[in-house]
Parts: sequence; structure tokens; C-alpha cells
Amino acid sequence: MVTSQQVPSEILEQVAEYFNILSNPMRLQILNLLGDGEKCVQELVDLTKTSQANVSKHLKIMLQAGIINRRPEGTSAYYYVEDSLIFELSHLVCNRLAEKIEQQALQFRNLTLANKL
Repeated sequence: MVTSQQVPSEILEQVAEYFNILSNPMRLQILNLLGDGEKCVQELVDLTKTSQANVSKHLKIMLQAGIINRRPEGTSAYYYVEDSLIFELSHLVCNRLAEKIEQQALQFRNLTLANKL
């Protein structure tokens, strides 16, 4: 018999905060762009078509969480993904969503066929 242990509330809060950080579409877009390699703030501003202040705000949040890191170079800083597990997690979520969409599409096809009969 498998028994589950009570998870301390502090741990649950940390997990919730991690998922909260990843729940923002702009942060996901930035992470996706950093998946191609490190980028400076201006590159991210150009690619996301948003303000420098907005990009910097999201970078700071992810930097503090240890999801990304930065490498200074001259007057610029280049950001990169520190925690590559992010991409595995994203892959799992995207695959699950794709499965759900495929199931829904099948249900719609079956509904269409049922109406023709």
C-alpha cells in the first residue's frame, strides 16, 4: 500500500511560486526565445515587440527565481536559460495540450458525422 506524506506548506508555496512565474505569456515568450541561445535585452525587446522596461521586469523575476542567468559583456548583459528543465516541462505541457486538442477534434468530427446520418 502506497501512503502519501504530508507536504510542508512552505514547499507547496515554493512550487506554486515557480508555476506562477511560468504562468505569464511574456515570460514564456522570452524563455522560448532564449531557447535559441543567449540574448541581450535589446534583442529581446525587438523580438517581443514590447518595451525595454517590460522585458527587463520579466527578466528580473526569472533571474531572481534562478530560471535564467546573465553574462555581462562590456556595457551589455546577455541572458540565457540556467534551468534547462524548463524546456522539458514545457514539452510535457505542450504534448498534453496537443493530445487534448486532438481528442476534441475527433469529437467534433464524430459529431459532424452523426449529424449527416
